[in-house]
Amino acid sequence: PSPFIWYDLMTPDVKAAKAFYSTAVGWTIADSGMPGMDYSILKAGAIDVGGMMGLPPGAPAMPPMWSGYIHSADVDADAARAAELGGQICNRPEDIPGVGRFAVIADPGGATFNIFKPDGGGTPAEVPDATPGHIGWRELHAGDGKAAWDFYSAMFGWTKKEAFDMGALGVYQLFATGGGAVGGMMTKMADMPQATWVYYFNVDAIDAAAARVSGAGGKVLMGPHQVPTGQWIV
Repeated sequence: PSPFIWYDLMTPDVKAAKAFYSTAVGWTIADSGMPGMDYSILKAGAIDVGGMMGLPPGAPAMPPMWSGYIHSADVDADAARAAELGGQICNRPEDIPGVGRFAVIADPGGATFNIFKPDGGGTPAEVPDATPGHIGWRELHAGDGKAAWDFYSAMFGWTKKEAFDMGALGVYQLFATGGGAVGGMMTKMADMPQATWVYYFNVDAIDAAAARVSGAGGKVLMGPHQVPTGQWIV
């Protein structure tokens, strides 16, 4: 099964984003050194976990957004399969010289993700759960939870773990990409304008992290509160 292996932030204000995330999450942020590309690497300790870049020249105004990259052994074949399963190819497969090959896909409900084959084809080494600075959870707010599960399980071989019945809010389905649960998916709330993936970043202590968010100019929208797994989120 194909795991998530990279995460990108695209933002209209890279300078402000660097200042915020280095404080709130604790990442070290350094220029990638990629020729002709203003792309920064997010590092948790010595390990690269993601990247950050500005909007492409000429791109329409848009809010900042995070994107997750799912490992692919064959980007072209996976893009074709996504279309066969009811998804949409938003950016056809192309190479990033010296880095790998990728494509941008929208699932049948409209949530977008990237598929990516690094040069060499391997996946990053796993890190212990809850390691600060690493991504601890991946959550899909889907157009339709059941249809989304059918799509992703067929695409990537993901497997179901525990499911939580949230009453009027529907079912929250945990999923695994080869071992224990690494995320969950559910049908989005009616007032959410579109389906989307959300990513959770591990921190050392939740109250201290919430204070750093506010101190760095961010806004706490919810929490901190405890979730059924025993962890705390904000």
